[in-house]
Amino acid sequence: MHNHDHSSSSKRIGWAFFLNLGFTVIEFIGGWLTNSTAIMADAVHDLGDSISIGLAWILGRLSNKGSNVEFTYGYRRLSLFGALINGLVLIIGSFWVLTKAIPKLLQPEMPVIEGMLGLAVFGVLVNGIAAYQLSQGKTLNEKVLNWHLLEDVLGWVAVLIVSIVLFFVDWPILDPALSIVFTLYILFNVGKNLWSTTRLFLQAAPDKALSESLHRCLSTLDEVRSVHHLHLWSLDGEHHVLTAHLVLQRALSVEQQIDLKMTIADRLSEFDLAHTTIELEFGEETCRDAKV
Repeated sequence: MHNHDHSSSSKRIGWAFFLNLGFTVIEFIGGWLTNSTAIMADAVHDLGDSISIGLAWILGRLSNKGSNVEFTYGYRRLSLFGALINGLVLIIGSFWVLTKAIPKLLQPEMPVIEGMLGLAVFGVLVNGIAAYQLSQGKTLNEKVLNWHLLEDVLGWVAVLIVSIVLFFVDWPILDPALSIVFTLYILFNVGKNLWSTTRLFLQAAPDKALSESLHRCLSTLDEVRSVHHLHLWSLDGEHHVLTAHLVLQRALSVEQQIDLKMTIADRLSEFDLAHTTIELEFGEETCRDAKV
């Protein structure tokens, strides 16, 4: 059953990827032919989403391989690399759109309204169909990507509204103005995500409150005198890894140590950690990682 669900998820994501990528190519051509910077801005956003969906599809298939002697934690951390690539592509593309749109504020040119309207309707339909397909899935990947596609639908609705307005009023400045607003929105969100991804790459704790909760959970055990060398980091922003040294109040027999480990496992189960390594130290024992 699990394999069937994963296969269905992979097919839905793969289908959404090829649909989105194909339409992105059409957008860039259409934006050039219609002289619309708003469509170009949307094309850059859709290119970023195509990369996100494609990486999610590839990495989803790679994750089935599990860990090996080279990638001992498996392949989940590759998703951070994918997020970095996606963010950089979007930032470069967004600045390119701004270099085209800002001069047009001073000398606005009327786009080909009929082509702009047709592409907007097509954009709403294509992204709407892709979003509907992913909404059928239950995996976290599908849910996150579905939100990306819903944002695309709203972006195309905005282009559709502007193109309809341009049919009735001669306000060509609306096209570059919309592209600038849309591009600045993309840059704001990409900037936040890129900073979060960079922090995880630098192995910062994914959540300070979670780190404090884990320290409190372990230090309040009756058998534990203190906790040190507690390190919390994340493989991909969702699957976290914990290591910690626990100094014991007194010497424990083998049976007592086994009981303590079972208690620790029970307490940590609520945090849903991907990997945990806990070292027990006796009171007079010198920590071998004291200088780390």
